[in-house]
Amino acid sequence: MESTDLFRAARRALRGAPWGASIVTVADEPSGTGPVMTSTAHELPEQGHVELGSVSKAVTGLLLHDAVDRGVLSTGDRLADHLPLDGCAAGEVTLASLAVHASGLPRLPRVEDVLGRTWRMLRRGENPYGDSVEELLEQTRRTAVGRPRPAYSNLGFELLGHAVAAAQGTTYAALVRDRMADPLGLGSWHVPADLAEVRPGAIAGRSRRGRPHEPWTGEGLGPAGGLRSTLGDAARWVTALLEGRVPGAGALDPVARLSGPVRIGAGWMVTPVPDGEITWHNGMTGGHAAFVGLDRRRRSGVVVVRAVARPVDAVGMRLLRDLGRRAAGD
Repeated sequence: MESTDLFRAARRALRGAPWGASIVTVADEPSGTGPVMTSTAHELPEQGHVELGSVSKAVTGLLLHDAVDRGVLSTGDRLADHLPLDGCAAGEVTLASLAVHASGLPRLPRVEDVLGRTWRMLRRGENPYGDSVEELLEQTRRTAVGRPRPAYSNLGFELLGHAVAAAQGTTYAALVRDRMADPLGLGSWHVPADLAEVRPGAIAGRSRRGRPHEPWTGEGLGPAGGLRSTLGDAARWVTALLEGRVPGAGALDPVARLSGPVRIGAGWMVTPVPDGEITWHNGMTGGHAAFVGLDRRRRSGVVVVRAVARPVDAVGMRLLRDLGRRAAGD
């Protein structure tokens, strides 16, 4: 099956908005990693960068494990060990529970004017996430913590990423740059705190109904949904993941059950498929969608992005399935 055949269904499914898809396959050789084959199809401006949304959580999981591997912190640490959250329930939550969405924290913190933010996002396409880390921490102090159980939490990953950064005396954006982007040559990666920090080349996104949408920026948001990347750099990151060159790769290994058959590592979801399993994360912002998936056994991966808030998971999973069939000679 040629790469053009693999992309045919993706083109049909993604048309109508700027989109891109990359397939990466790393060949095995007796001496170790063999040649890397990358195929890409897209309708994106050259060097245009998109919002990866919650794929940022997968990066945060890697940064957590990287810090643990270097002895900077332990997954048994509490949030209050690294952030000024003493005296509130969230401060007692462990980093391990945050990494698998089982901390008891709600999806979002208790925020003033939440209805107003939501209305402005839906009606005007405004960014609902502009909070600083200090504002996020103040919201967290007002937020109740429920019974620890599997429940997806944006708040949990925001706090996790900022705790990992604080333990190293830096900011989350700088940590991404220093431990991930620069070592791997991902020059487009950045985590803007506000519109002024969004670099030239940003691809404008649209809501599900086609309404223009502001970029989602915010210092507080960063570890859970603030990362931006070109398609090419996202594919280079997938290559590094498949080759084992990414710091904190233990984050990919599942350690708990999230929902049904889906297990979770540090942020990374693992879903069984008939001939193996897929390790993945998706992302959705007000104007963008993204999917990153790995078939680690076959050493193949995909990236799918689209500048409209419509899920692209099915496209990514189909590409991985078709890659598997090609590898099996079906």
